[in-house]
Amino acid sequence: MNITAQNTFTPAVLIQSGNIFDVSISGTFVATVTVQRSKDAATWFDLDKFTAAAEKTGVSGSAWYFRVGVKTGEFTSGTIVAAIY
Repeated sequence: MNITAQNTFTPAVLIQSGNIFDVSISGTFVATVTVQRSKDAATWFDLDKFTAAAEKTGVSGSAWYFRVGVKTGEFTSGTIVAAIY
């Protein structure tokens, strides 16, 4: 998904307990990209933040929803290509 504005996130993805997931952040941008998780897909908690392209792999300790995006006030310019799968 291309992100070109603040307060924009990928759709939430439910990752089951013990499953591996990947986060991909690329593009040319000036922003802080945040990975978040939630039990109910409504209340989100920050896990990690990135200011440059990154590829990360994680393991879900229990069933969580995950998403990637830019919070309000953390986008300046460019295009972020973000995915979580």
